[in-house]
Amino acid sequence: MPLNRLIDYLDQHDKKYVVIKHSKAFTAQEVAASAHIPGKEMAKTVIVKVDGDFKMVVLPSTHDVEFEAIKDALNAETVKLATEDEFESMFPDCEVGAMPPFGNLYDMDTLVSEALAEDKEIAFNAGTHKELVKMSYADFEELEKPKVFPLGVKTA
Repeated sequence: MPLNRLIDYLDQHDKKYVVIKHSKAFTAQEVAASAHIPGKEMAKTVIVKVDGDFKMVVLPSTHDVEFEAIKDALNAETVKLATEDEFESMFPDCEVGAMPPFGNLYDMDTLVSEALAEDKEIAFNAGTHKELVKMSYADFEELEKPKVFPLGVKTA
């Protein structure tokens, strides 16, 4: 069960969180609306390939990935969106597209948008399209130790 792995990890590190069950939703904006969470606080996880290596990008649901910003920040030659077929097997305990933003649980670097880092609390998919976790951004950052920089552009 996807949620168990995440909850065990948070409990092991004595972090406070809330699990929210919601009706099935697939986009981060739909999840935010379903769970009554501001779109700015709803984190979405996107998998990109940076010079052939998979990276987890985490940004507010109100933003889109800015590939050039990632390219510049990482001094990379190529940055492109990974396809679900390419990364699905990397998250065997998650529904496709519902990965939590903890790349460290999946042997992957995590890149976080500065816009998300401004939030006191964040919420994110917990491995399914029906559950999310809400926790403080500070606790998330302490556990994940992501690279934070401007990597998204506001769309909504």
